[in-house]
Amino acid sequence: MTKHKDVTERLQQLNPALAYSARKVLDVNKSERHIRGGLATREKYLHQQEQRKK
Repeated sequence: MTKHKDVTERLQQLNPALAYSARKVLDVNKSERHIRGGLATREKYLHQQEQRKK
């Protein structure tokens, strides 16, 4: 099984309060990951431009 499945499904049965907290963290991560991906892509291309100038 996967960690994500453990956190989202199994934890709900074992400890609902902890599952709620974990869900909040996962939701924040999901809402921000496209921003981190965009920043990583920007850094990648900036680094490539610097390499070409040398």
